[in-house]
Amino acid sequence: MPCLLCGARQTDPVRGASPWKRGVKGGEQVLVCPDCQTHGDWTASLDRCPSCGSASLSKTLGEVVCKACSATGGAAVPGRTGAAATEAQRTGGTLRDEVESALARVLSTPIDPGGRPRQR
Repeated sequence: MPCLLCGARQTDPVRGASPWKRGVKGGEQVLVCPDCQTHGDWTASLDRCPSCGSASLSKTLGEVVCKACSATGGAAVPGRTGAAATEAQRTGGTLRDEVESALARVLSTPIDPGGRPRQR
């Protein structure tokens, strides 16, 4: 994934913590390279936590999590409020819906074209 601001690509990491920072913009996780972190307010365009206002968000398994206050769910998108912000954060359902759908696909018995369950 390239840097949100300059488009630079990450190289193979060295041992230890990565100097790249994670954030969320438009409900999707983004990365910011170390060089861009030194220029101005690089967090200005990132989504904010609706609980504490922090830009320290990450997206894990389809869910946005605030690293500052541990709140989960949608993020406040700059320039959007209320229902518009909530709708902008929707990614096609909750993690629970996605897991249930995946399990149904994996565990369902395949049906042959004649409408009878196939033997496994």
